Amino acid sequence: MTDTQPTPVPASDFADYDQNNREHARNTDELLASNKTALFAALAAAGIETVAVIFDGYGDSGQVESIEAKAGAEIVDLPTDAIDIARPVWGSPEIERQTQSIREAIETLAYDFLGQIHTGWANSEGAYGDFIFDVAARKITLDYNERRMESDNSRHEF
Repeated sequence: MTDTQPTPVPASDFADYDQNNREHARNTDELLASNKTALFAALAAAGIETVAVIFDGYGDSGQVESIEAKAGAEIVDLPTDAIDIARPVWGSPEIERQTQSIREAIETLAYDFLGQIHTGWANSEGAYGDFIFDVAARKITLDYNERRMESDNSRHEF
């Protein structure tokens, strides 16, 4: 005979997980802010005023579709410079640091912000939208559109 009763999880495991989750979220917020500052400094130095990042996801897969930088109304190439991007390591006080091109850093920040705000953005019917990086204002705006499939059913017996 097989025991089908779930093994109880000690309350301390939940408390540890909750504490790790809070610390990870706090570290993520702090590191995203410093990553954003480094990225905006590099974009400003290159004379870039805005960057648009288009993303799309569905069926458990998602990607950045395009990245377009502008100086005024003119589309320009992103600089080939690299910056350091820092990310927290789950369950650890360690920080993972990577040197990334400006393009890679923009994509990393877009994915990090999506994951922070809309964790399931690529699941099922998914979502699409864009980020606008306003360099002068040092602001990133997310325009997010979630797809939903609906089904209504009624059954009546008389």
